[in-house]
Amino acid sequence: MQQQISCVTLGIADLARSKRFYVDGFGWTPVFENPEIVFYQMNGLMLGTWLAKSLADDTYQATLPRPGGSNMAHNVATQDAVQPLLDRLAQHGGKILRNGDAPPHGGFRGYVADPDGHIWEIAFNPTWPISPEGYVTWGV
Repeated sequence: MQQQISCVTLGIADLARSKRFYVDGFGWTPVFENPEIVFYQMNGLMLGTWLAKSLADDTYQATLPRPGGSNMAHNVATQDAVQPLLDRLAQHGGKILRNGDAPPHGGFRGYVADPDGHIWEIAFNPTWPISPEGYVTWGV
């Protein structure tokens, strides 16, 4: 079976607040939106931000589990790009959980939560080069 993820969908409370973080903070452009959901075309997959109530209804759940049991990562091309992006995301509704620093396993990273508590690692990893299309590759 092909190893791939087609879409990651995050349950959110407020579409405008979420868009401020993803559009103004990350600088991403929506490819589709309606009053309940916004999709962003990523490098090889889609990221959706969907009103939590609508997402719960769609999955036949009364409520969604709280975020925090997982996190997503956004890699940047240089170590010097980590903290400025963390700061920019915080200016657009995010909350810095850990400022950029060097972990024992190498590279440089920090953590920020989006307005709904979804955790993003902002990372520079010198062994994960980023292609012009934004793809990262393990250990190249």
